[in-house]
Amino acid sequence: MSTVEANVRPDYDAELQKIADYVLDYRIESQEAWDTARLCLMDTLGCGLLALRFPECTKHLGPLVEGTQVPHGARVPGTSFRLDPVKAAWDIGCSVRWLDYNDTWLAAEWGHPSDNLGAILAVADHLSQKRLVQGEAPLVMRDVLEAMIKAHEIQGVLALDNSFNRVGLDHVVLVKVASTAVAARLMGADREQLLSALSHAWVDGQSLRTYRHAPNAGSRKSWAAGDATSRGVRLADIALRGEMGIPGALSAPQWGFYDVLFTKTNKDQQLKPEAERSFSFQRDFGSYVMENILFKLAFPAEFHAQTACEAAVTLHPLVKDRLDEIERIVITTHESAIRIISKQGDLANPADRDHCLQYMTAVPLIFGELIAEHYEDAFHAAHPRIDELRGKMEVVEEPRYTQDYLDPGKRSIANAIQVVFADGTATETVEVEYPIGHRRRRKEGIPVLEAKFERHLATRFPPGRCERILALCGDPVALEAISVPRFLDHFVI
Repeated sequence: MSTVEANVRPDYDAELQKIADYVLDYRIESQEAWDTARLCLMDTLGCGLLALRFPECTKHLGPLVEGTQVPHGARVPGTSFRLDPVKAAWDIGCSVRWLDYNDTWLAAEWGHPSDNLGAILAVADHLSQKRLVQGEAPLVMRDVLEAMIKAHEIQGVLALDNSFNRVGLDHVVLVKVASTAVAARLMGADREQLLSALSHAWVDGQSLRTYRHAPNAGSRKSWAAGDATSRGVRLADIALRGEMGIPGALSAPQWGFYDVLFTKTNKDQQLKPEAERSFSFQRDFGSYVMENILFKLAFPAEFHAQTACEAAVTLHPLVKDRLDEIERIVITTHESAIRIISKQGDLANPADRDHCLQYMTAVPLIFGELIAEHYEDAFHAAHPRIDELRGKMEVVEEPRYTQDYLDPGKRSIANAIQVVFADGTATETVEVEYPIGHRRRRKEGIPVLEAKFERHLATRFPPGRCERILALCGDPVALEAISVPRFLDHFVI
């Protein structure tokens, strides 16, 4: 038996080349994608601003070494920080994700593609400031929107058929990969450098989902994406310095991502057949994901529960005066919601509560709304009725909901709720298949998104500043043409 390995260096994995060529060469022709990216920018920035009201978020922000001054430092919207682009990406990503209120993508894997804005804004601001000092033209916000569309597409298309959660990995691996790709492109990477950066993103250690699930759910899930997007900036920088890549990062037998981390099913921990240990691509990269992105417009809640919250708000007037008479509450939902956010027992912290289907249903049934403050310890402790209602809930799967959730032509996120009273009467079953942030409800949702952005701006800036930002973001031509530093000047405290 031979004890010598053949040391023939392979070409880069085809999957890495597919991503690199898309980032470098694809021209975005879809006006719907450009329009939606502008809305996504507004929504994402607003979510980050709102999070700055919460000390558990802001304690993580700022330079690693207090008092550090960074030449041409990237700004963190809503603060006075000027940081190196790696830490700025971390801070932007952390604040954007903290309240679980930014956009969502649901498929075999799920995630929040606007998490990548951390890397995009930090790199674009830092590079633009350097260019201005050197007498060169800065990047403009159209460059930011283009990077957003491409980051959304990379993360979302990889998620369509490939479930990372079923092998125990967190979806932020896709944030890291997408952020690495677009950050390297903004930095001026050539094809070899971009391939190198991507290979390091896949070889990098990947996060486990432990912190998203009972009984270990906790606040790391609120900064995990910030960590991932900042790591993308760091890996892009390493590649731009000339670091060699790892061509077989995915496919290397025994040592590659597929064989090490993409091998087991979540259900029975059996090894996948070797033919299934590689990514499946349902479609080519384009602008599909941005066009179909899901916005969280009504509730800061994990997306599988958005329609349950809408249904609960509808039922609130019918049950608010009969809460003591409730015998049981039936929540009919889809398989992913049951697997990810259906919980019984004590909820230990805000991060635990905003990933609990029953909690997110009980609050709007009682109060007629669900806001970020409703997850806080003090609110939970003051309202024991929430847990009383949780104890009366039954969660059942509707196979049609599960099927339509996975149908590319539908992508529904259906929930239905019925409340049964002790006297035998019951409310109607209120079913909501598509949340207001869905593409099918885009026309209805845009005014809600704009109002959400306006509210969030007002939590951080005086009225005159809010008006200027709203006017700029409401003018696509002006927004796309403004330089990144001038745009971010509007968001500095």
